[in-house]
Amino acid sequence: MSEREVAVVGVGQSDFGALFADRSTQRDAAALAVDALAEALQDAGLKATDVDGLLTARVGYEAVANAAGLHGLRLVNGFDGSGRMSGLAVHQAAMAIRSGEVDTVALAYGTNARSAQVDFSAAYADSTAQLDAIYGMASPGAYTAMMFQHYCQLYGADEDCLMPVALNNRRHAALNPRAALRRPLDAQGYLDSPRLAAPLRLPDYCVVADGGVALVLTTLERAADLPHRPVSIAASAVRADVRPNYVNQDLYHSACQDIAARLRARTGLAPEDVDCLQVYDNFTPIVLFALEGFGHADRGTAWQWVRDHQLGFDGSRPLNTSGGHTGEGYLQGWALHVEAVRQIRGQGGERQVPNCDVVQYMCASPVSSSHVLVGR
Repeated sequence: MSEREVAVVGVGQSDFGALFADRSTQRDAAALAVDALAEALQDAGLKATDVDGLLTARVGYEAVANAAGLHGLRLVNGFDGSGRMSGLAVHQAAMAIRSGEVDTVALAYGTNARSAQVDFSAAYADSTAQLDAIYGMASPGAYTAMMFQHYCQLYGADEDCLMPVALNNRRHAALNPRAALRRPLDAQGYLDSPRLAAPLRLPDYCVVADGGVALVLTTLERAADLPHRPVSIAASAVRADVRPNYVNQDLYHSACQDIAARLRARTGLAPEDVDCLQVYDNFTPIVLFALEGFGHADRGTAWQWVRDHQLGFDGSRPLNTSGGHTGEGYLQGWALHVEAVRQIRGQGGERQVPNCDVVQYMCASPVSSSHVLVGR
């Protein structure tokens, strides 16, 4: 049996801004995921009975399957709540469809981290890095700040070189009706903001949010009969470089380079062929690492690249057009996939990238991943 092509045919998500504004009630993460999945199925023009695979993250697949009426599944699995899992889940769903094991896979994610007041620092200190906590390294933010300081020393970058990324995300978030932070941020506001883990400032950190996100994937052949323009997953790849703690002296470069080479071999597309970038950004330095790792900027130059390129939706290299994790909200990579699909469909509204046909999702992390999505 030949390998089948895969397309994203349905997307759904919560109104992150409305949920962010109201912390009066602790929300049910699974219920948020189920609501997003219902929206994604409606968007796809499909029913629960059309789905034969289910992958969930941060919520149990049993709760989602029962609430959504998904029965007789041929693929089912649950991923943990780390942000790197969104790329891995999409990759595995696409592989299952390509192989012929399943025809249609639903992916559902839900989080109540804001209303439940989840302390990510405390959770991280209980992991394999717990011994580092006595030195103040109690969170991924602290580790990322250390990696960024290393980057600055290697390549002569200024500590405030992250500002274009932070301002770009907030500009896009202001145009996104579902974003958590819609108040614009200017340069002075960035410079006046407090440092959380030097040299990272508050706008360099992701915005913890509540919300659900869902995707529906099926074969490209079947997608042709569904309501929206098919968005093909032209290529997808993953590589893990897991270490005892979050610090990676290579800045995830080798793993990302390996992924980039495989994507280019499969698609024939170079970085300059990509119309829009959706970059996993739990902290803004990760954007620099990803741009270099995946070949959009030469090594050691991404801090200049984000300064010199126009990152806006109307610029030369649009990046994180929904506001990313520092503007739209920290949905751990999932909402970035939704934005990629909407840009290719032409549903970006005020932040729509003109003539958007190719979008790349990129995640530089202990489990790095990337997808190239193409409109058909």
